[in-house]
Amino acid sequence: MKQDIPVYDICTLSEFKQDDILISRFAPYLQRHQNLQMAHKHTFYHLVLFTQGDGNHTIDFEQFEVKPYQVYFMVPGQVHSWAFKGDVDGYVINFSVPFFNSFLLKPDYLEQFSFFNGSTANAVIDLPQQVHKEILALFEQLVAESEAPQRLGLDMVRALILQVFIKVGRLGFEQQEININPYNYTLLRNFQTLIEKYYKTLRLPKDYAAMLYITPNHLNALCKDALNISAGEVIRNRVTLEAKRLLINLQLGISEIAAQLNFEDNSNFTKFFKKQTGLTPEVFRKEALKHTQHENIKLR
Repeated sequence: MKQDIPVYDICTLSEFKQDDILISRFAPYLQRHQNLQMAHKHTFYHLVLFTQGDGNHTIDFEQFEVKPYQVYFMVPGQVHSWAFKGDVDGYVINFSVPFFNSFLLKPDYLEQFSFFNGSTANAVIDLPQQVHKEILALFEQLVAESEAPQRLGLDMVRALILQVFIKVGRLGFEQQEININPYNYTLLRNFQTLIEKYYKTLRLPKDYAAMLYITPNHLNALCKDALNISAGEVIRNRVTLEAKRLLINLQLGISEIAAQLNFEDNSNFTKFFKKQTGLTPEVFRKEALKHTQHENIKLR
């Protein structure tokens, strides 16, 4: 497939590579990879904890203000870029999709964490002050393990990263529990997982409800209770996000994007996209390019 937005794997960042895991303090990582400030994608999971700095971070076309003790979780395929002001530091962890597979019996273990569901609403977490010291200590241990590996070092790294996930995940789940019980939360996550797999071909809630062995009404009520939007809108939002990701690839024509997303023709795709975003695909592409050029100028 033609590509315009750079796509990086861990091998691309070879000076840090060790068995599908990359751990570094953020300042030297950024210094070595200035190109990563521009819009790009990863084939791996990407985790950043900022301890110092200012500016903004854009994930899937949504901008966030960079703050100390803010943690970002990104999944493979998301588009993101940075525009920092002054010195910035913290920690970065990149790990491949299969990194935990040999360590855990549950291959879908990470899917239980809302910050890994690909939604920008869950990807950025401001850590409360009472956990700063505890989380910071875990990242310091991770850096130490990566700089001076010992026997069973990778297993220790995995164990420490899982502690980070669980401790941060508990913060999010405490909020989630207020609105949704564990059974419905599992249903919702399964729905989101199915969307990731089938959004290009299945667009109706009834198709997903059948795979979940529940009624379309139940699925719709679940989405409205937990997300304040309908099940159909959850599906359409995912299609729209992928359309945006493809549109910033200037080498792809609108008709090619429409075909990739399984629309009958360019006209149907344009109508869908404009209804979702208020913009035609061409106007969105022009605006996104203008924003990218503006950010690049600020970085020079």
